[in-house]
Amino acid sequence: MLFAVPMVGSIGLLLAMIGVFIVANLGVGFMFPFRAMPQWAQHVGEIPPLTHFLRIVRGILLNGNVASQLWGELWQMLVFLLVAGLIALRRYRQTID
Repeated sequence: MLFAVPMVGSIGLLLAMIGVFIVANLGVGFMFPFRAMPQWAQHVGEIPPLTHFLRIVRGILLNGNVASQLWGELWQMLVFLLVAGLIALRRYRQTID
């Protein structure tokens, strides 16, 4: 059963910190050109959701892409979410038993 825990912190401060975190992660993603990586590293680099998120951000901000043009990246993030969620759920159940 879930228990309600009262929030005592500032939502505005949390959102500001999330913004800094996102910008810092985008800075790391833009720092390494994907095509300059060796072929094996490009295959590995396709796994993390940040790769696809960066392509979405670039598409929206630099190319003016709309949602239908971003589906190719979005579905890959959703697959990652599903797989990671299933693994987390399975491991969580193992710790309860």
